[in-house]
Amino acid sequence: MDLFDALGATDRGTPAPVEGAPLAVRMRPRSLAEVTGQDHLLGPGSPLRRLVEPPEGSGVPPSSVVLWGPPGTGKTTLAYLVATSSRRRFVELSAVTAGVKEVRAAIEDARRRLAGGGQETVLFIDEVHRFSRTQQDALLPAVENRWVTLIAATTENPSFSVNAPLLSRSLLATLHPLSEGDVAVLVLRAAHDERGLAGSPMPSDEAVAAIVRLAGGDARKALTLLEAAAGVVQDEGVGAGGPGTIEPADVERAADSAVVRYDRAGDQHYDVISAFIKSMRGSDVDASLHYLARMVAAGEDPRFIARRLVIAAAEDVGMADPSALQTAVAAAQAVAFIGMPEARIVLAEAVVYLATAPKSNAAYVGIDRALADVRAGRIGTVPAHLRDAHYAGAGDLGHGRGYLYAHDEPHAVAAQQYLPDELVGTRYYEPTGRGYEHQVAERLERIRGLLDPGAAPRT
Repeated sequence: MDLFDALGATDRGTPAPVEGAPLAVRMRPRSLAEVTGQDHLLGPGSPLRRLVEPPEGSGVPPSSVVLWGPPGTGKTTLAYLVATSSRRRFVELSAVTAGVKEVRAAIEDARRRLAGGGQETVLFIDEVHRFSRTQQDALLPAVENRWVTLIAATTENPSFSVNAPLLSRSLLATLHPLSEGDVAVLVLRAAHDERGLAGSPMPSDEAVAAIVRLAGGDARKALTLLEAAAGVVQDEGVGAGGPGTIEPADVERAADSAVVRYDRAGDQHYDVISAFIKSMRGSDVDASLHYLARMVAAGEDPRFIARRLVIAAAEDVGMADPSALQTAVAAAQAVAFIGMPEARIVLAEAVVYLATAPKSNAAYVGIDRALADVRAGRIGTVPAHLRDAHYAGAGDLGHGRGYLYAHDEPHAVAAQQYLPDELVGTRYYEPTGRGYEHQVAERLERIRGLLDPGAAPRT
């Protein structure tokens, strides 16, 4: 007898999956042992684990919880487990369809049951960020007085989407996207389990990989894809790989989407990202967007793409358009803040900006030239007039003697030696005439003339 049956529907208040329920519902974990991922929240002694598995005889009622994380990472599962393990009645509302009236009715019913010695209630509100401030305020008395154990789920940052009074009365648990390995484990479990496909049809390794890529860390989406692909095989009698086998082609038909051949640990990953960078460097905006789309469709981590954009802005656009780096950094921050699928728009805008921007690698070349000199031992000593003169005795050593303060000089440029003697006249940075760097080149020529009008440059 499993945990669901042992507790019984009346005690636990969580309905058993009905016949014909979606695979994702049938495979919902029945205990923490079946939960995959979120190890950072469910370690021994952690607050969330104590809610799901309260210590024997603790007698401490569970506190309310705000679960924040991407879709399909286990928020509803954890709410079910809290109710199941504590034998509490489970009431589920969605902020999409429920209003203040439904919330107050659920709270009043829970309060009456509690006053009459009945079951305590776990009130699960999905997508709580869709509630207005007024609707969220309606929850405060119930949370404050423990009429219900509130478990609120949100995909939005609670700091911005949940009332501060409600957040301060709740435990905040941040769920992470599931790893590819976690999703693969869930898919294979559902394929074998009696609650799932019971071994027929079975997905091939390639089909599992395709489902994992398309799911993008969303367990619910992965199981929905598996169920749909199994339906394709069963409806047609024979799948792409023969009777009883799910292949990538079956997943593709089920998803109504091409299964992009893109292995994050293989050649496709490196080939596509290489083509992506080189297309932006070559100013082909259409090719850049194409390779971006291939990565997005394959489920590549958008944060990885954003990091590559920051590198491209510094390495390939450089001083030809200094605002390119600002744009790329802002895009990386926005991607981390909002996540997919909207992050694709942010990435696309940054890609268009970088691909169409003027290009210069002069700063990149310049720092590498300087590093080459340093690593080759061409260092020399710091000129005496530039050395630190603040400590006792530094003046006696000649430190700082003859130093010219730039702000006291015409044009705020002090004509004095800055490089070590061995490197006088060396030029590491040679600006191009492209974009903003054209202005930099003109100004730099004037500055170098003021610094040492008689010096012959050497590289």
